[in-house]
This record gives sequence, structure tokens and C-alpha cells, in this order.
Amino acid sequence: MTVRMVALDIDGTLLAPGVSVDELPDEQITAVIGALQKAGIIVVLATGRMYPGAAYVAQHLGIDLPLICQQGASVHEQDGALRHGCSIEESIAGELFEYASEHNWPLAWFDHERYLVTARVPATDFFAAVSRVKMEVNPLPHLSGVRATGIDIITSVERSTEVHRFLEARYGPRITLLDFTSVTAIHAPDARKGEAVRILAEEFDVAQNEVLAIGDSVNDVSMLSWAGQSAAPAHCDAYARQSAKEILVGNGVDGVTAKLRSLIID
Repeated sequence: MTVRMVALDIDGTLLAPGVSVDELPDEQITAVIGALQKAGIIVVLATGRMYPGAAYVAQHLGIDLPLICQQGASVHEQDGALRHGCSIEESIAGELFEYASEHNWPLAWFDHERYLVTARVPATDFFAAVSRVKMEVNPLPHLSGVRATGIDIITSVERSTEVHRFLEARYGPRITLLDFTSVTAIHAPDARKGEAVRILAEEFDVAQNEVLAIGDSVNDVSMLSWAGQSAAPAHCDAYARQSAKEILVGNGVDGVTAKLRSLIID
């Protein structure tokens, strides 16, 4: 099938798992993405990072199209201007703060520009670093005037499943939930990579079956499921493995590079 648009996750897809927060895609990935764009194929990045961290990679790759950030909660123009965005209901956001506070769990609260945390922990340090944003310690983020596009409740591997089940039972379709080891990420219902990819494909006049999505994790499931064509690297998690239409062969990002190169050869 013809591919006219490629949606790519960054961490674990264009970058191998566990690399430095300052790492950039290697020469092979960079070259093949340049070749795709030269061939007229639209390449967009879809990441959980905030805009500065996404733009850091996009600039290296020579991508000057809109950036899907924060799991789809915000879509930015290349200059950082907000193109699309969706926030959590304010009443729910306040209740999430109270819920985390009652259990003395650290919480991160962010919009498309600012990243607030009730306490610094390794998970917040990592996200701020990979997103290339300043972390603001604020014990009362719900009173900051920042309307949350995302909230992370940080617990433990053992407790995160309990948190997910409680929030799912309480709010149902009024929120989107994603689990990352010890972090439960909460976003608005439409804040999904798949929805953001769908919107951009429509704006670019690209049909669903002409979109290829590649990602490695649970936060990529929505775009892997929506795209007419989808793939996941061999090291992907169980959620991506179940959703992707193809599992790539190779270590690290080798399978991704080969898949992208095949679009030009074919």
C-alpha cells in the first residue's frame, strides 16, 4: 500500500531504550527521514515529550511540520505556537490533586508550556530533562492558574495498577489513562496520539490507509491502531505488540531504519 504520511514516536522508536536524555537519532535514521521528506512523504513526530524536547529532535531531523506532544494533548507548530490542544476538566484536575495529596503521592501538573511538580523525584527529573523544560516545584499546582493538559500521579510499580483501576472506575471516558511503570498519566479524553495523527492526516488530505505509524509503547497504541499501516520495533511492550500490524526485526532502532528505508526502495 502507498504511504504518504509517517507518524513516528521518539523514545524507544527513533531512539533506542535507555539512551541519554540528550541523545539524538543516529546518522542512518536521520538520513532515511531526510530521504522520505525529499520523496514527498510527510513525516510527523508523535511523542510524550513537551514541545521543547520534541523540537530538539525535529530540528536535528530537519522536520518542519507540526509536532504532536504530550501524548496528543498538544500539537504545536514548528515555532512552538499551539495548533491544537485539549485540557483536563478543571473539576477533575482538582480532584486528582486532592486524591494524590491524601496519599502523599508526588504529582506533576503541566500545560503546553509549564511543568509543575509537588515534589522532585526521579520520574519528574527525567521528564523535565527529556522534555527540556524548567521544572517548577509548587505544592499547590491547582491554584497556579495553569490549566492542566496532563497530570501524572507518581506512586510505585505495585501501587500504579491500583491507581489506574480507581481512576478508571471513577471517571470512565471523561479521562484518558496511561501507565508507565510507577507513573499514572492522566489526560483529556481526546488527548491521544491516534486522534492527533487523525487530525493532521485530515488537514494534509491523507487517507487513513496511507498513514504508517511506528511506536514501541502503550502510549503509541492509539496511533498504531488507527493508522492503516503500523509497526513496532522488536523490543516493544505487550500493548504495542498487540496493536501493531507488523513487528520489525532488528536490535535497537535497526528495524525502524529498515522499515523506513523500504518505503523509498518500494
